[in-house]
Amino acid sequence: MTPHRYAAMLLAVAAVVRPSHAQRAGNGFLFRVPDGTLGVHAGFDRALAGGDIFSFVTDQLTLTRADFSSATLGGNLAIRVTPVMDVAFDVAYAAAERRSEFRDWVDQNDLAIEQTTSFRRVPVTVSVKRYLTPRGRSIGRFAWVPARRATYVGIGAGMMWYRFRQVGDFVDFQTLNVFPDEFQSSAWTPVVHALAGVDVALGRYFVLTGEGRYTWAKGPMGRDYIGFNRIDLSGLSLTAGLSVRL
Repeated sequence: MTPHRYAAMLLAVAAVVRPSHAQRAGNGFLFRVPDGTLGVHAGFDRALAGGDIFSFVTDQLTLTRADFSSATLGGNLAIRVTPVMDVAFDVAYAAAERRSEFRDWVDQNDLAIEQTTSFRRVPVTVSVKRYLTPRGRSIGRFAWVPARRATYVGIGAGMMWYRFRQVGDFVDFQTLNVFPDEFQSSAWTPVVHALAGVDVALGRYFVLTGEGRYTWAKGPMGRDYIGFNRIDLSGLSLTAGLSVRL
């Protein structure tokens, strides 16, 4: 075998081996650095349910603070601004609805005094995410290999819409009469949060994300709940999501 033919064979082998090595190291490669990700997520949102309105309804009705926690669904768009930082736009939805009755009161026929209480939250936020480990590496000028996993932390803020609603029968504590009615309070209010998570590469384009997020928010109570302080909308959510690189 001539030296020229031997060198050509080595180059051919290198051309085959190098991409396969990159694929094993980062689950495939892209021909450019991604501009961001678009994804959906789902999980569980544990409502803090603090404050006097939740104390009142859990004392009077057969409800507990855990009844206001629920599943959560959402979507997000993250835009890459530096190799270690993203700006993410996020919307989520959490809704709990529970039937209950008064603990210590019955009607004139000794029947339970029943009602339904619902609690909904919709945060719309912008976050800054800082990656603590590399998300990938460039090979030459035209290839980018994603890391198997990358961890991040972040903070964010925005607005949250909420609705607290009760429909059914209630007791007038002054006259002791039982009456049907509907009480509702809803509004937009500021919200802030802190988050931490991990991205796991699923091939070249897809990313599996696990995230924990703590949210702080309080909202004004409507005229149906005069005398109550601001409602506590804070909570801790744990979610898993699937995103596609853009």
